Amino acid sequence: MALAVAALSLAGLSSAPRAQAPEVLVRVDEVRQVPLTQSVPIIGRIVAQRLGVVAARVGGPVAAFKVEVGDRVEAGQILAELDQAILKAKRDIAAGRLAEAQAEKGKNLAEVTLAKQDFKRMEGLRKSAAFNEARYDDSRQQVAIAQAGVHQADSAIASARADLDLAEINLNDARINAPYAGVVTERLTEAGAYVQSGDPMLRMIGDQLLELEAEVPFQNLAGLEPGVEVAVALDDGTRHTAVVRAILPSENPLTRTRTVRLVPNIGQTRRSLAHDQSVTLEVPIGSERQVLSVHKDAVIVQGGQKMVYVAADGEAQARTVILGDAIGSRFEVREGLAAGDKAVVRGNERLRPGDKLSVAGESS
Repeated sequence: MALAVAALSLAGLSSAPRAQAPEVLVRVDEVRQVPLTQSVPIIGRIVAQRLGVVAARVGGPVAAFKVEVGDRVEAGQILAELDQAILKAKRDIAAGRLAEAQAEKGKNLAEVTLAKQDFKRMEGLRKSAAFNEARYDDSRQQVAIAQAGVHQADSAIASARADLDLAEINLNDARINAPYAGVVTERLTEAGAYVQSGDPMLRMIGDQLLELEAEVPFQNLAGLEPGVEVAVALDDGTRHTAVVRAILPSENPLTRTRTVRLVPNIGQTRRSLAHDQSVTLEVPIGSERQVLSVHKDAVIVQGGQKMVYVAADGEAQARTVILGDAIGSRFEVREGLAAGDKAVVRGNERLRPGDKLSVAGESS
């Protein structure tokens, strides 16, 4: 009797309806076509467009330096000064010679006026018995001589003014100014030393105008031309872009590489940039093509296989996938998915095939 009751009880339990499993809240991302360009990493470097020595333009003893190594300077800022005593004296001498030439011209103009007055009087006596032809000719010649003196004075004034301008230039050049904005990296002489015109005084790097330079193997140049944008990775882990500006028409016969210059588009970095700093360029090696892609967050590994859960008809469907190259935050899909599939990117870690899904939204 007891066995019969137990059997009836079990039969009643087996015929009772199963409790429905709760829906799993997930977020999905559509499997879609994206452009893919294969690339190869090339080590390049940051180069300053402006760097080198700042030289003295005139000779003289160094009076003082106005900056130290490591100082940031603006274009036109005074970096050092030479002793100006001799240059000021030369300027004063040139100014005196100009004044002397101008005074000489004033004297010559007065002589022209006097000669013209005498010549006019001689013309007035032309019809009188007191007229002397020889004196008349001499008077006319005196006018010409006086006018020639004025022209000579004009030349002397121009020469004296040029000497004064040159003296002023040399005096201004006694102040060594920064030719561009940048950082002082080295002082090549010290106060008290005598420098000649052209002697180096400081070394500077203009770190505000930077380019990228890379030696690219000839077989990887097919995907590069002016205007092409490439990805750039800095050693601080940040990623940026750069645009090819020029490919130099000279090949290194030992390495079979050509120099490529790029204009960087650098955003926020964790460290300041420096001349000769290494960068990694993702150089394209083929033409762009469209590939099927899935978001990286949708890919999980189960049993040693890469899996993607797809939301279909309100349920989780497990798909085994074969992936290709990475494309930013996505993977190329070679097998296992189709365009338009809704791949689960959030909440997929604990899913099982057949689980009911509640889709909260779609990733953008």
